[in-house]
Amino acid sequence: MIMNDVAGSRLVLGKGPTALLEMVAEDPTGPLTVGLAGPGGHGKTALLAELARVHQQAGIAVRMGVPEPSEPVDPDALVLVDDAHLLDDARLGALLRLVATRRHRLVVAYRPWPRSAALMELADALRRDGRALLLTAFTREQTAAHLAAVPELGRRSDLVDFVHAQTAGVPRDVERLARGLRGPENGAGVPVEPPRSVVLEFGPDLEVLPADVRRLLLAVAAGVPLPVSMLGALLGREPEAVDELIATTRAAGLLGADGRLAPIVRRAVTALSPATDRTAVWRRHTELQLARGGAVLPLVRSLLAVGVLGDCPAPTLAAAAEEALADEPAFAAELFAAATAAGWPASARQALAAALAGNLDGALRLADRLLAAAAPADRTEAAIVAATALAHRGHADRSVELYRWAGTSSSIAFATVGGLATGDLAAATEPPAGDPAGEPPTLHASAARLMADGVRESVAGTPTGALSALVQAAALLEPDGRAALLPDSPAALAALTAVHCGELEIAERVLHRALAAGVGGPLMARRHRLLQAWILMVRGQTLAAAEHLATVALDGRPLESRDQLFAAALQMGIGRRNSDLGALKRGWGQALEAVVRHPVDLFALLPLGELTIAGARLGDLARLEPYLREGRTLLGRLGEPALWSVPLHWSGLHAAILTDEPATADEHVAALLAAAGHSRYAAVVAAAAESWVEVLRGVVDPVRVEAAARGLHDTGLCWDGARLAGQAAIRTSDRRAMTSLLECARVLQGRPAGANGGQRPATGEGATQVADATTGPTQQGLSDREYEVAELVLAGLTYREIGDRLFISAKTVEHHVARMRNRLNCANRAELLTLLRAMVADRASNAAGQPWPQRTAR
Repeated sequence: MIMNDVAGSRLVLGKGPTALLEMVAEDPTGPLTVGLAGPGGHGKTALLAELARVHQQAGIAVRMGVPEPSEPVDPDALVLVDDAHLLDDARLGALLRLVATRRHRLVVAYRPWPRSAALMELADALRRDGRALLLTAFTREQTAAHLAAVPELGRRSDLVDFVHAQTAGVPRDVERLARGLRGPENGAGVPVEPPRSVVLEFGPDLEVLPADVRRLLLAVAAGVPLPVSMLGALLGREPEAVDELIATTRAAGLLGADGRLAPIVRRAVTALSPATDRTAVWRRHTELQLARGGAVLPLVRSLLAVGVLGDCPAPTLAAAAEEALADEPAFAAELFAAATAAGWPASARQALAAALAGNLDGALRLADRLLAAAAPADRTEAAIVAATALAHRGHADRSVELYRWAGTSSSIAFATVGGLATGDLAAATEPPAGDPAGEPPTLHASAARLMADGVRESVAGTPTGALSALVQAAALLEPDGRAALLPDSPAALAALTAVHCGELEIAERVLHRALAAGVGGPLMARRHRLLQAWILMVRGQTLAAAEHLATVALDGRPLESRDQLFAAALQMGIGRRNSDLGALKRGWGQALEAVVRHPVDLFALLPLGELTIAGARLGDLARLEPYLREGRTLLGRLGEPALWSVPLHWSGLHAAILTDEPATADEHVAALLAAAGHSRYAAVVAAAAESWVEVLRGVVDPVRVEAAARGLHDTGLCWDGARLAGQAAIRTSDRRAMTSLLECARVLQGRPAGANGGQRPATGEGATQVADATTGPTQQGLSDREYEVAELVLAGLTYREIGDRLFISAKTVEHHVARMRNRLNCANRAELLTLLRAMVADRASNAAGQPWPQRTAR
């Protein structure tokens, strides 16, 4: 189209109009009979003006408009007629007669609608005796060509994309938006939305439209495609009349062929229509959609996008919130709040949405208010929401009380789980939850019942029975568990149980499926990711564990007490396995706070055990002793269930090793041996524990140690298995046994055999584990002076500063470092520092190298 107000602009045309202009330019006096069709704003008038200009430059007269019946028409002149769809039959007949003479040169432009019989006859004659052209919207390339002619806009691809997307390529709208973007107030970047000045330009176009067309535009502006039947009900018109309205709107260049509005048109319709009309149409729209059982969430999204959500009735907002609950609980909570603001009664569904989204503060506030004043049905659901939120925050007793008060099949099952978690043995002997309210056996209720069965079996039955029930419960929730509000997910409990009995592959798979299915919504996603990180840490994959841990709090929400406890234990566990004493010291305060915030329960024994070892490593175990006593008391009330007590004894053994308490270590070994018959995992851990204390007493049976280390590895305790083999290698005087055990340690941590025999040691995580496993022989080869040098190197001192401290030359310090690097077979300084850090930390702990006194009795 021609843009006379833009210097240097040029006409942007498709193939058909371009060919027409080229033909006219070559022979301005040649025959010319053309029917030019296209919706409003597609460049008909601009093309007519260009034809007039070309002919006038060639000295040919141009006649604009339809000649009067008695007025003679010069056959050599060019007759140009615009908006022929507005002409009456008499004037259309006059044009038809001009075409019929085949002596006149004529170009007639018209919209596709309205199409009277006379216009259709004229269009057929123009096509038959000349040619018919249809003007279409710009392609992206044509939009780019148009913008390239505007100096202020240039050839920016991002701006082209914005303009083309906003206008759908309608030439009139492309020009309007380009003109609006030229102003300095719009800056150099791509705007988020069109300038208001451009939107206001659509006002005259909308004002001249019939009222029914404007109502149609408002209906379509809601952004939800509607069948003709529903549009008829919305507009109060028969389907034939609706078809005519749609055709009129398309012919005006406002409605696309796909039945949608371009974003800029949609914004104009929404912003410039009277608020009363807009509210009336959209209210009726939502009522019809609800009446036919259709989805209203897309409609509500559209209203939100254009900033008029306040026009939406409260029932529609509540219905949309229900639709969003499973996939977008946070958005659902916002919609419920908007519905309440619009007069919809506050309900437990809003509290449920807030809880699923992880907003436990908001969920608890609303649930507590509803418990006091709501109708019975809402009070029951509010009690369940409050119970779940309290369970996540460690208030198990109050949670169990609320679940039992709610009295549903699922809530009674959850009360059983919570009771067992806090050491209520009566909950373990209670029969499975019945059907107190005649509830149907839904997936959610069945999964809750299986959860209770699984936890009960973990305390009073077998690990296989517990794991089977919990895995089945997790599978039941996978098809539709996104909106399931859970105190703990069956997948998390299955993973915990699997970790406690050495079935890490099962734990990994059940967690992966739960995350893929979104079970429990965002509220449970963190729990699942933390347990995934835990499994990686136990395997010794500390780098991957740290990366998983880092993703847990990416949404910026603070961790609830249970998740914070696991996160703190993960940080300390990763630091311990990396022999990073600095990380342990930095994280200890946060770990203690996490322990204080979350009361001891059955499902928190795993992180408590990891923190026990860290506390012993830091010489601050006494601060955890009250919580350890609580844990032991809890297990005692439950009859010392082996599945839950074995890992805690294993952690206690290693804490006793670090604090140099042989008698305490013997007590843990005795407990582990007593539980050895409970499961394969318990037997493996018991054998490893017994072998470990024998190694510390200087009794090294290489065959037995290697079997114990490989058993640990096979149950998923890869890092522990490698460390046992390394510790035994430290203490044996048999050179052949030492070499064999070192090779075993390297293999168990994933390094090839003979890795120190001419191959580069691993760096980072692997190097740290190798250093832990080979601490003994390495330390035996370092002198006291070299230890002094190592400590100062790790402190960051330069060779000169170290020399000044030790009263030796900087050159001597350099020689010491070079000898240590050669002796440790380090390929670079980073590897050397990693090994030295582990060695110095291990030596400082006094946990190795000092044989224990022999046991007096077992």
